[in-house]
Amino acid sequence: MTRARILALPLSLALVLAVGGCAALDSTTGQRVATGAAVGAAGGAVVGAISGGFINNTLIGAAAGAAGGLVYDQIKKSQGED
Repeated sequence: MTRARILALPLSLALVLAVGGCAALDSTTGQRVATGAAVGAAGGAVVGAISGGFINNTLIGAAAGAAGGLVYDQIKKSQGED
C-alpha cells in the first residue's frame, strides 16, 4: 500500500470534520454538509481506487459533496423544510 493511500482516510476524515465544523452554528446545515462531504469522499475514493489518483479524487469528491450538501440545505430552507 502506498503512502498516499494510507494518508487518504485520515485526510478525508479531517476534511469532513473541518467542513462540518464550519457549519456548526446550525446543526441541520452542519449535518447536511458533513453527510454530503462523507458521501462525496466515499465516491471519490472508489473512483480513485479504480482509476488512480486516490487522494485527489477523494478530496475532490469530499469538496463536491460538501458543496452539494450546502446547496441541498439552502433549497430545503427556502422551501420551509428546515
